[in-house]
Amino acid sequence: MWRRVASVSHLTFAQKSIVNKDVCKFKFWEAFSTEIPRKEKGTFQRDKTPFITFVLGGPGSGKGTQCMKIVENFGFTHLSAGDILRREIASNSADGTMILDTIKEGKIVPSELTVKLIQKEMESSDNYKFLIDGFPRSEDNRIAFEQIIGAEPDIVLFFDCPEDEMMKRVLNRNQGRVDDNIDTIKKRLKVFSALNLPVVKYYLERGKLYKINAVGTVDEIYKQVYPLFAQFNFEQQV
Repeated sequence: MWRRVASVSHLTFAQKSIVNKDVCKFKFWEAFSTEIPRKEKGTFQRDKTPFITFVLGGPGSGKGTQCMKIVENFGFTHLSAGDILRREIASNSADGTMILDTIKEGKIVPSELTVKLIQKEMESSDNYKFLIDGFPRSEDNRIAFEQIIGAEPDIVLFFDCPEDEMMKRVLNRNQGRVDDNIDTIKKRLKVFSALNLPVVKYYLERGKLYKINAVGTVDEIYKQVYPLFAQFNFEQQV
């Protein structure tokens, strides 16, 4: 069953408590076994309730870099929605071709496809702690995740960064990505503002959102992030 998350009223990142009173479970557990859940290498760690963190922020907000530090300190599995989609593109599948065309237009990939690709990654993991980076990108994404996966996030991080700073960072990283050119970046930022901010508002109203000032050095930004995970007493990585 879905776990209630402890209150963190002593933190000031959001106005509401992080307590999650919704009780859910992952629908895909039912397809695995009717026996008592147990850990098996290469499959989702079913003997523990999943801890899901959504990581939101515009392109160039630095959320991927912060995810790497969370993984290093707290042992989460980092699932980048963008990386998952790019791997599908590289596979030269029909879905990959459709995803590539959609990204080039600066549009959102169909929610059902994105969620099913994320679900596949979660089911193949032997971890129970997940950072889902760059997702949900729209209300449609959010609803599809809840319907297909059957769960809500425990917490939601929102890396708040000025648009001009995000633009500069994306152009400077020069990773050769299909979506790292000025025209596509402008489209992505426009789509982000139109579609992602309602998701931010939704989770803020539910008391799950933690707004992070994403301007500063990596370590300065991480000082805001670290306490959010330290409070749960996860086994820290050496």
